[in-house]
Amino acid sequence: MSILTEFLRHPLLTGAVAASSPALARMMTGGIGLERARTVVELGPGTGVFTDAIRREVAPGTRIVAVELNGHLAEQLTRRYRGEPVEIVHGSAADLARLVRYPVDAVVSGLPWTVMAEPVRLRILDAVTAVLAPGGVFTTFAYAHAAWTPPGRRFAAELRQRFGVTGTSRVVWRNLPPAFVHHASAPRPSGRHTPTARVSR
Repeated sequence: MSILTEFLRHPLLTGAVAASSPALARMMTGGIGLERARTVVELGPGTGVFTDAIRREVAPGTRIVAVELNGHLAEQLTRRYRGEPVEIVHGSAADLARLVRYPVDAVVSGLPWTVMAEPVRLRILDAVTAVLAPGGVFTTFAYAHAAWTPPGRRFAAELRQRFGVTGTSRVVWRNLPPAFVHHASAPRPSGRHTPTARVSR
């Protein structure tokens, strides 16, 4: 599977031109309690880099649900993980509450937030907070060069509105382009957005 190929085929469905690196995958999935999770949801698994990292972190019996909008990638992932404890769902992350049973212990996202239309982005973020357990965690990444652009700043503000605690990791330079991870916990239901505590990793 090639992210570049899928980007050229479906640029509106595929927000990256290169797969995320193992180093970024470790930053996305390490230290967030996946070993204690019973249900983990991945949004936008792409070629499965984060999926493999999740599988290494979770305990046997953990349910992993990966939601992929790109039909070709979903089909490839279904074949790749046949017989494994990974459920591939072809659908939109905006329909997350309909697609998965909740509460969910963790949501790991590879979605291209800053290139989405605002209504879609907000609907997905609200869906994430709706399915997460009160002690659930959310991780996603952003490219370092875009962190201070208006879309990047808007997304960070939207996270702070929806989670009681947010923070960012150090920059992962061994990724193309270099990226960092947003960590968020203490989800708030839609419509109950209040000030947020910020932490750094």
